[in-house]
Amino acid sequence: MNDKNFNWSLIPSFLAALEHGSLMGAARATGVSQPTLGRHIAELEQQLNVVLFERTGRGLQATPNALALAEAAQTMHSGAASFSRLASGSTASLQGVVRITASQPVACFLLPPILANMRQALPEVTVALVVSNDVSNLLRREADIALRMVRPEQSSLIAKRIGHIAIRACAHANYLQRKGTPLQAADLVSHDLIAGDHNSDVELGFEAQGFASQDLRFALRSDDLIAQWVAVKAGLGVGFMADYLLRSEPSVQALLPALELPQFPMWLTVHRELQTSARIRAVYDFLAHEVAHTLVGTLTDPSQPESNIAIIK
Repeated sequence: MNDKNFNWSLIPSFLAALEHGSLMGAARATGVSQPTLGRHIAELEQQLNVVLFERTGRGLQATPNALALAEAAQTMHSGAASFSRLASGSTASLQGVVRITASQPVACFLLPPILANMRQALPEVTVALVVSNDVSNLLRREADIALRMVRPEQSSLIAKRIGHIAIRACAHANYLQRKGTPLQAADLVSHDLIAGDHNSDVELGFEAQGFASQDLRFALRSDDLIAQWVAVKAGLGVGFMADYLLRSEPSVQALLPALELPQFPMWLTVHRELQTSARIRAVYDFLAHEVAHTLVGTLTDPSQPESNIAIIK
């Protein structure tokens, strides 16, 4: 291999495929199409003259060659990300792109009116919105700012808790008219439920409250969070949703206020080098204020214990 002709831009695709174990997962995390990622992997294998992944029915299986190169590739990628942050953030100008990552419901329902206000306050900023339910890696420059329910563990990141998201059992008025309104938690066993597909959080939550999971009736199971919310709005059944979603749809009614459901902290996360970029700092400060203001009123009793019922966050 000739170092002078090596295509360093292939490294992010290699790392994404290694981390997610499939082209589909890597495409969701990076925003790069599956065919492009596949070409990147093939080109890298050709340049290195080694096989990096075995293609299987379940995705990509990393070879010993890939595992041996992983640490060096990560070091290269982190260095490039650090160089990019320093180069793009050293100016005091507010003009430019800021990449924000958030989950589907937050990106599609909570953020849009906030971003509309920010456009008026910071008209020179262009927002690149990374919509993903995976925790994007700020160290790899997948985003500049993250809105997440999980506090990051990396010491080079700054995380600020800016509010809480409270969860409600809820259903559309049309559904309640057909099926009746549950008055206590036990009533939910006889109702049509909406939940995730590849997890058993809802079952575990009901079992923790003394109900047999095999007695539950599911009208819809989907890992797509927006699909769950749309199903609730269509009157398909009872779901477990964030307060801010219910406020956007008056026809969806909160149920069982005494039902113990989890509350999740909202963390605003950014790289420590934000102080080198006036643009990122301005967006960070704006989101810290506006998201916190929007979430005011969603927090219920802070001492309320958590349950394991799956919800849309």
